[in-house]
Amino acid sequence: MIDAIIFDCDGVLVDSEVLALEVEIVAAAEVGLTYDLGEYKARFMGRTTQAFFDLLAQDCLERTGRPLPEGFQERCYGAYRASLSRLKEVKGALRMIAAVTHRKAVASSSTADALEEKLRRTGLWDHFAPHVYSTDLVAHGKPAPDVFLYAAKKLHVEPSGCLVFEDSVHGVHAARAAGMRVWGFAGGGHMDEASPARLLAAGAERIVEHWGAAAALIAPAGSSA
Repeated sequence: MIDAIIFDCDGVLVDSEVLALEVEIVAAAEVGLTYDLGEYKARFMGRTTQAFFDLLAQDCLERTGRPLPEGFQERCYGAYRASLSRLKEVKGALRMIAAVTHRKAVASSSTADALEEKLRRTGLWDHFAPHVYSTDLVAHGKPAPDVFLYAAKKLHVEPSGCLVFEDSVHGVHAARAAGMRVWGFAGGGHMDEASPARLLAAGAERIVEHWGAAAALIAPAGSSA
């Protein structure tokens, strides 16, 4: 039974991951850090902003012998915020969300302020508020289950009755650790041919290629799926 549906935000509802990758890959290269794109996505995607910078700082010290330069985070923030002028919904997200009759929430690794801005920019905020939850609200970010368990509590549903849509390995791990069903979503602009296999290997129950395919897969509230 599906009692509630919980959505990740970045790369699932809003096509922000492709913008973040543009900024982060360039910024990392400027300090001497290059990555295979698949390796980069698996290591960093789905983590909190601070966890991302902490891991990047660790890589920088180990690979170059130097810490990240002073002001690095602020420059990345500035470049990313500038890129948000190009932010769009993931194709079909708004139509899909408007049609969902289940209880629903967003549970994201984005900061609360950034999460609200992205959802408002794309017209999605009013379809979820007040059930929009950032890892700012919990002790541990993904891949820990905290934000998903928090969302389920606020929705007044058991974790086992929740279905999660996630696009990152860390997000899939978090949903599974919360005792929830999780479907991998592959419709974001950042996804590549290898992404679905990574999500399935992490424990996703199935892959949803785009939002147009999702509606037929989700039974009406109160029925089995």
